[in-house]
Amino acid sequence: MYKTTVKIDGMMCGMCEVHINDSIRKKIEVKKIVASHKKGETVIISKNSLTREEIEAALADSGYKVTGFVCGTYEKKGLFGR
Repeated sequence: MYKTTVKIDGMMCGMCEVHINDSIRKKIEVKKIVASHKKGETVIISKNSLTREEIEAALADSGYKVTGFVCGTYEKKGLFGR
């Protein structure tokens, strides 16, 4: 599993978050996605490693711009952090 944190410019409200989540889900297989307009970022949990280019392509028609990108391995923590 991989955790990808993407900084996105242009998010202003909750509807922007929904639009970004939907745009990414349509193009990329994700396990979980959470966008935050307050933080200006989207966190994606996926089975496969993602590239900045994949995210930019998924958002190409939406008008939002990727300004930062970090992808790393992710381990789901169990109950009590184990």
